[in-house]
Amino acid sequence: MSDSEHYDPLGPGRRADEDPQEKRMPRGVIIRLFAYLVAGHIIAAFLYLLFAVAGSK
Repeated sequence: MSDSEHYDPLGPGRRADEDPQEKRMPRGVIIRLFAYLVAGHIIAAFLYLLFAVAGSK
């Protein structure tokens, strides 16, 4: 069952102190972003090493 099935348009709605915007990114997104950044730098370093070795001969 989805949240839309329990939506009440005549209900009290959002509380006054509740912010509609999330303040932080979800933990999974942060972990995935960190993993992609690390993996991207490792691949870039490997390619740089390949070109440096090939260019030295």
